[in-house]
Amino acid sequence: MSTNVYDVLVERGFIEQATNEEEIRELLGKGPVTFYIGFDATADSLTAGHFLTIMAMMHMQRAGHRPIALLGGGTTMVGDPSGKTDMRKIMTKETIQHNADCFYRQLSRFIKFDNDSAIIENNANWLLNLNYVDFLREVGAHFSVNRMLTAECYKQRMEKGLTFFEFNYMVMQSYDFLVLNQKYGCCLEMGGNDQWSNIIGGVELIRRKEGKPAYGLTFKLLTTSEGIKMGKTMKGAVWLDPEKTSPYEFYQYWRNIEDVKVEECLGLLTFLPMDEVRRLGALEGSEINKAKEVLAYEITKIVHGEEEARKAQEAAKALFVQGAHSEDIPTTAYPADVFEKGIDLITMLVDSKLAPTRSEGRRLILGGGVVVNGEKETDFAKTYTPSDFNENGVILIKKGKKGYHQFKAE
Repeated sequence: MSTNVYDVLVERGFIEQATNEEEIRELLGKGPVTFYIGFDATADSLTAGHFLTIMAMMHMQRAGHRPIALLGGGTTMVGDPSGKTDMRKIMTKETIQHNADCFYRQLSRFIKFDNDSAIIENNANWLLNLNYVDFLREVGAHFSVNRMLTAECYKQRMEKGLTFFEFNYMVMQSYDFLVLNQKYGCCLEMGGNDQWSNIIGGVELIRRKEGKPAYGLTFKLLTTSEGIKMGKTMKGAVWLDPEKTSPYEFYQYWRNIEDVKVEECLGLLTFLPMDEVRRLGALEGSEINKAKEVLAYEITKIVHGEEEARKAQEAAKALFVQGAHSEDIPTTAYPADVFEKGIDLITMLVDSKLAPTRSEGRRLILGGGVVVNGEKETDFAKTYTPSDFNENGVILIKKGKKGYHQFKAE
């Protein structure tokens, strides 16, 4: 007998909350279920944070269920207040549409949309032309303001001030679930744990309006041991778009995560069998680095393909050989005359984003956190010319344990 996908998601560590665990498990065991996950189009690429949700969709589709990827062309016009201390910046319709198109292209790498095996929708199709009074009568009447104000996503914002504009977000997301239920028979909404209140709103709206059951399921959020959302670096978000975060940088991010997070990430972000996940997660001391290499390789392979994963792994290993050169290491090319005149170390750190500011670059150098071509450099006024290139014709800078960048003349 095939394994129920609910058990797979539980074993791999995905599920945080469920509206009715037994009923959802029974539903998923009976046959194909149409479910949906929403993606607000706030940027032109999905991030490492979205990747956990995408993995859950892939597990569900592999088990024979039908995903709906809902692009938030309408909801992004308002912005979800969940987990935000300030109001999101307002974006134009054109920008939101462009972002939604980028999401669709990226999602198509992970989810099969052919032959009705998955659906891509955009809530702009029904939210942007709503009649406000009709919407209030048909949908708003089913929401208790007292109840909404107890939701975690609103409570966080009450001190700073919650606008009526954002207060509508839960009602809009709940309406999305109702529309998808009516249009496609969608009876399950899934999302990150910060979406729990919004998901419950949709479940209850369907029960009231349609008189039939609907379900909600949330996944754990990827966080560091301090509770900070994973997928952030000094440069900003870790993107799934190779133009925004190179496959090498993507690989390095996962290669350098905390030891205590390795087993959790192997379960959530790879398709390795759980026996192997537990074996790798149990490695101790320097051996855990082997598990991190497997983790980084497997995630990069899913996101960027096997060849890019192999290249990233080889580039990372090459860095352990002093002065090694690899075309996959992030590179900045300066015109040859820049090196002829001499370029200072702080400028190189800032240009490569190894340091966010000149003062931070100076602090890093003075603190002994910068290694150039294998030698620690503590002179912040140091300048480099062609005579400083290593045998591979580059200057290789290492910041701390994780940051690598090479410089060459063009």
